[in-house]
Amino acid sequence: MELVRGIHNLTPAHRGCVLTIGNFDGVHRGHAAVIQRLVTVARQFDVPATVMLFEPQPQEFFMGARAPARLNLLRDKLARLAALGVDRVLCVRFDQAFAGQQPDHFVEQLLVAQLGIRYLVVGDDFCFGKDRRGDFALLQSAGERFGFAVQDTASLRLSDERISSTGIRNALAAGDLALVESMLGHPYCISGRVAHGDKLGRTLDFPTANILLKRQVVPVQGVYAVTVRTEDGRQHGGVANVGRRPTLGGTQSRLEVHIFDFDADLYGQHLQVELVSWLREEQAFASLEALKAQIQADANQARNRLADANLFV
Repeated sequence: MELVRGIHNLTPAHRGCVLTIGNFDGVHRGHAAVIQRLVTVARQFDVPATVMLFEPQPQEFFMGARAPARLNLLRDKLARLAALGVDRVLCVRFDQAFAGQQPDHFVEQLLVAQLGIRYLVVGDDFCFGKDRRGDFALLQSAGERFGFAVQDTASLRLSDERISSTGIRNALAAGDLALVESMLGHPYCISGRVAHGDKLGRTLDFPTANILLKRQVVPVQGVYAVTVRTEDGRQHGGVANVGRRPTLGGTQSRLEVHIFDFDADLYGQHLQVELVSWLREEQAFASLEALKAQIQADANQARNRLADANLFV
């Protein structure tokens, strides 16, 4: 899959595509249905199946720390899109200039002149351009004028509920990982590179891999039974804390994972951490001794949950 970072990197070779536009946060089953349709039509036209997405996501740009929690980072999103058969991703920098352009300019200059779209798939509630004045009706009218088809996306429903990134965030907040997996179509994972921490875990006999979450808002919080995939492809069981470590006066959210029966250098490695079962909320303890006792109890409970799920213990 080709990644084009920024409109300025488009070339004449990128003209001609079938396109969909969106955040695709989580790349859930609803998104997968859209991508499947996109790929099918692209094969019919014999052009690349192309996704336009934004960094930062528009709500992150406008709302900052008040924005909805991001489900996955760009790296994970791209991996999911590639697995679904997308040929090309155009990652657009979302800034004031992009948000402030006139809707007609967006259509005529980007969609028609630079991308040469043949077919466009978007939600019927899609809005774009200055003051969000561009809408589905405008795209349909432009399609008739410039010769491209426009199709809206039908929402995929699960047990009569619309699958959405918001619904997944709500299920994550409730610790309902089974519901999350049913909406995503795959287990919920957090990935990231292992960074040096304060090494406190070693003094408590529970060394941890520390992963910075690189999000303004984190979608999960608490202690979880997890599996961890290392760069060599091996999977291990573990227990993880996602939060700010109130016992230690922490202020920045991070993921700390203790891998069971594991003693190797992971610094700099990119890990995939799958949340298997929610155990408890993060909490502050009166002493390091109390914290250590709770970590031991969490580890025992995590081993039991993983065993119940026939996973690594």
